[in-house]
Amino acid sequence: MLRLLSVNFRGLTEHKTLLSLNFSTSSVMAKSKFEYVRNFELDDTCLRNCYIVVRLDGRNFHKFSEQHNFMKPSDNRALGLMSRSARSVMEELEDITIAYGQSDEFSFVFKRSTTWFKRRASKLMTHVTSQFSSSFVYYWKEYFGEQPLLYPPSFDGRVVLYPSNRNLRDYLSWRQADCHINNLYNTTFWTLVQKGGLTTTQAEERLSGTQAADKNEILFSEFNINYNNESPLHKKGMTLIWEKVNETTTKLTKRPDKGETEINVTRTRKKVTSHSCDIIGDQFWEEHPDILESEQC
Repeated sequence: MLRLLSVNFRGLTEHKTLLSLNFSTSSVMAKSKFEYVRNFELDDTCLRNCYIVVRLDGRNFHKFSEQHNFMKPSDNRALGLMSRSARSVMEELEDITIAYGQSDEFSFVFKRSTTWFKRRASKLMTHVTSQFSSSFVYYWKEYFGEQPLLYPPSFDGRVVLYPSNRNLRDYLSWRQADCHINNLYNTTFWTLVQKGGLTTTQAEERLSGTQAADKNEILFSEFNINYNNESPLHKKGMTLIWEKVNETTTKLTKRPDKGETEINVTRTRKKVTSHSCDIIGDQFWEEHPDILESEQC
């Protein structure tokens, strides 16, 4: 019996030696003659002390919205799904301090000091794009119910660096101004079609060359619509930021004299919150001073 145990032990030792040799061989293979191909990879490290903005745009979303019967001029289901997908990205990458979205686009701002993925542009862009796209599909049913997703949506991404707080604010202001311009046009266009009885071609011709004041006048004088009363979500877009919020939960506790009793427990935690407000003026930034970082190197 003792002899058998001794043999088995020696066998186990030999087995461990083989495993060790195999592992050692794998390590050597990692340094093979083929490794030189890594020299073809380009260094895409983002410049330090700059905000990194990853902007996503829906690819061919005009066709996608038509085939999925999006409501015109704005579909709150689709906007809600975009916002939920963006929140998923922020919860995955906590160095994103603010995100702004409108229509089929979303911009994600990484803090100036981020070291995520060693600041590699390709890593940041692909991670944001894949997380957003998969979330869009994952949460589809939550917003569109039984309406089927006919085919996978796709989003393209780009990375842009902004070296100063003013540059970053101007970028976000540009996107929100674009939201207002597009929404005013779409609101007037689809009002002419849905309530005015024009064809899409006729509505396009009617609005050709018009200014913002002209569109406001059409809405008010012909359809009694005051554009200022339109939804802030449609006019201002969606802004997501991290904020500290208080959450209260109820817990059961046992007390010797009273038995089980319910008590309310309040905890403070950081959470992604959504806002449809003006981000062009100073008020938003004064109310949320933690979004922008010091410009001192």
